[in-house]
Order: sequence, then structure tokens, then C-alpha cells
Amino acid sequence: MKRFFLIGVLLVSFSSCKVEKKEKNSEDLIIRKQSEMAALMNKMYEENEILKEKVLKGETPINFPEEYLKIHTATLTDPSDRTLEFSQFSNLYINNLKDVFETNKDSLKYKFNQTINSCIACHKTTCLGPIPRIKKLLIR
Repeated sequence: MKRFFLIGVLLVSFSSCKVEKKEKNSEDLIIRKQSEMAALMNKMYEENEILKEKVLKGETPINFPEEYLKIHTATLTDPSDRTLEFSQFSNLYINNLKDVFETNKDSLKYKFNQTINSCIACHKTTCLGPIPRIKKLLIR
């Protein structure tokens, strides 16, 4: 008898549970498209990881990545960030990176670190978030 009562109570309690399905609407999903600059900087980061490994092995890189020159024209996440200071830091980065491709083996680490430090210096003025990640590229 107790068993039937317990089963009855469980059946009633389960059948009285209401499962609500929440419909997703367009306000629930916010998809942000990555800006050209963000995509370029992510690519630059990945390729600088590879370049770092080459530098650590003492290998002089051969071909300067011309695509990096898009740093001057790529659409920024916030267009108001394209300031004179940004342009100066972009030029500094490109010049420092070119030096890595033109230097001798003895200066590779120094020139590579100069390039990465120019990234950090720029990011200290705008968009601080990536700095810890960028610092991982430095050769200690």
C-alpha cells in the first residue's frame, strides 16, 4: 500500500512539472564580426610565434610578409583609434620587423624583441588586452 502511495505521489509530482522551452530570439545571439585589423593582428601573432622559433634556432628569416603592410589600411574595430600615434607605432613595427629580415644572426634576438616591444608600446596606448599574450613572444 505504501508502495502504491509513493508511486502515485511521484507520478503526480513528475506530471505536474512544467518544462519550459525558451525560444531564442535575435537579441540573445550577438555575433561580432572580427575587424580586418583584429584578423591581421591575430595572423601576425601566429606568424611571429613561428618567427620566434626560427630566431631561437639562429635561422635568418627570408621573406618579409608584405601582407603586414595592410596595418596601415586595415579596418579597425574602432575607426577612431587610427590616430597619428597609431600610424607612428605601425611604421615603427614595420621598420623593426624589416630589420629582423635584414640583420645578421648575432642581432636576430635583439631585433626580434625590438619588434615585439613596438607592439607592446602601441598596445599600451590603445587596446591593452593583448599585452600579456604579446609579451609571451619576447625572447628571454
